[in-house]
Amino acid sequence: MGPKKEMTMKAVKLIWFLALMLMMGCASSAPAVREGVLRDLQNGASPAKEYRIQPGDQLDIKLFYNPELNETLVVRPDGRITLQLVNDVVAAGLTPAQLTAVLTKAYAGELRNPKVAVILRTSVADKVYVDGEVNKAGLVPLSGPTTILQSISQAGGIKETAKSGEVILLRKMEDNKMTAYRINLDDAFTGTGTNQDIFLKPNDIVYVPKSTISNINTWVDLYLRRNIPIPMGLSIGTL
Repeated sequence: MGPKKEMTMKAVKLIWFLALMLMMGCASSAPAVREGVLRDLQNGASPAKEYRIQPGDQLDIKLFYNPELNETLVVRPDGRITLQLVNDVVAAGLTPAQLTAVLTKAYAGELRNPKVAVILRTSVADKVYVDGEVNKAGLVPLSGPTTILQSISQAGGIKETAKSGEVILLRKMEDNKMTAYRINLDDAFTGTGTNQDIFLKPNDIVYVPKSTISNINTWVDLYLRRNIPIPMGLSIGTL
């Protein structure tokens, strides 16, 4: 791989990581980590909350009586979308139903009895990030229930140098803090410890290390700061 191509790959990887961290939510407080335990992950999942639109989501905007105004567009990094007649509209942070109401009101000044539908075509939230000793580090889509092993497989599998018995899972909690878990996949690979191969949630980070991570607090701090070379702290905690 030439120097130019290698730099391009690093830039793409950084953009992926920054996008994921922005999805996860950033705070100004200093990192503070304590390792979670596997039984926390095996507890029942919390009820799903109504989805809120995020930058990078692809939306279909349909006007039933005015199909010439239909749009398929991506929410910009500033959270806005640009539409005919109504120009810039803030979409990020709203549910599809809320955005429908906003657009209906906006088009009411331009059209008679507008009927608007907002359809979420693709979501940036339905992905996880797989990094470390895998063959193709990057974002992995969650097209359905996906386990750690399945995500690693989609990332090209592990390298011979991987320490699969000490995989790290970083997961954002409901209070926007993050918990670090050690996952032993050695038994999962042989089929004798499938309870370690837990299902992933959107925005999880799976890291396959090359060597033992003795101090997980220090590692998480360095890992995040190394991948985000700008002053951006993360508030990190446990379940």
